[in-house]
Amino acid sequence: MKFLKNGGVCSAKGFRAASAAGAIKYEGRDDVALIVADKPCSAAAVFTTNKVAAAPVVYDRQIASLGKAQAILANSGCANACTGERGLKDAKLTALVTAGELGVDPKMVFVASTGVIGRALPVDKLLNAMRKAKSKLSRSNEAGNLAARAIMTTDTRPKEAAVTFIVDGKKATIGGMAKGSGMIEPNMATMLGFITTDVAISPAMLKRALNIAVAKSFNRVVVDGDESTNDSLFLLASGAAGNELITKSSASFRAFTEALCEVCVSLAKQMASDGEGATKFVTVTVKGARNESDAARAARAVAKSPLAKTSWFGRDPNWGRVLAAVGYSGCEVRDMKTEVFYDDVWAFRKGETADEKQLKLLEKVLMKDAFEVTVDLHLGKGQSSVYTCDFSLDYVHINADYTT
Repeated sequence: MKFLKNGGVCSAKGFRAASAAGAIKYEGRDDVALIVADKPCSAAAVFTTNKVAAAPVVYDRQIASLGKAQAILANSGCANACTGERGLKDAKLTALVTAGELGVDPKMVFVASTGVIGRALPVDKLLNAMRKAKSKLSRSNEAGNLAARAIMTTDTRPKEAAVTFIVDGKKATIGGMAKGSGMIEPNMATMLGFITTDVAISPAMLKRALNIAVAKSFNRVVVDGDESTNDSLFLLASGAAGNELITKSSASFRAFTEALCEVCVSLAKQMASDGEGATKFVTVTVKGARNESDAARAARAVAKSPLAKTSWFGRDPNWGRVLAAVGYSGCEVRDMKTEVFYDDVWAFRKGETADEKQLKLLEKVLMKDAFEVTVDLHLGKGQSSVYTCDFSLDYVHINADYTT
């Protein structure tokens, strides 16, 4: 398996992408992305578990249930969420018009939106930008990168990844792009994600692989503990690699799933490291838990703790905040058996606390741009990791001024 330099949503055979400026919210930049497959693809998707779901999510769930798709239209700047019947009609209309412009089945067009909640979708602006994007569709990496930039909101950089691998003796590729910087919490994480592959695989097995990959990647990202109304992740498979169609669990399915996990984990880590106002990327690992569920519960509690996250920003080795979060997480924990490490430097060992010399070593770890916080409960074999970041002053400023 090999990661592709500059790889993204156009890396797999059978896909084109483009972007255009619609002035939906942002002036002077592209804010609409279009991804189109040469032919109908096997399709799978995963959406937010928030009971207040945006109009495009409601619409896309119906499309995803059919297991086929050929195009995706996405916009930034307006979430089209909490917009009532009008919002749903706007989502359907943009899909219908896009299908007509592309000459594809309307039931094979996904639509995705991200941005401010409670604002009506400027349909005319979106469709005009879609038409501009259609005229620029390209298979180039540059086109994929521009599409990745178009879906950004508070992101500071585009997020892309692609890998090549062998399946059934054929060279295959998976590539993707995502956006996500704030309002991030497991249960999909707040994001839009678009992944393409040229592997031939049935819709049922594609969905199975996507669920596995999401559990190991996007469901392990925490920035601030808020879960969005618009979380959507789409996966399209063109079959252009020429492998025998994957219809059941097999060596080919395992190879595909492993590669998909690599792409998703890369995108998930990029999201965490680009958290709103983030200055540090932190991996929180809990091991030695009674079971995996306990480990996941504890890791998420630490990753979401505002007190722990602000201490990381301040380079303050306040390990007590980490241990306290584990304690209230609901997992089984006995503090006199527990150890806390920042990278390989211990902060707390079964009742022994860091002295001044040890605290200085911990401070050095906290000066890094990326480090790992590990909690060993010494109660079993359960283990789980979550990707997160610190809370800085900029996080407050970004979210205090988001709609104004």
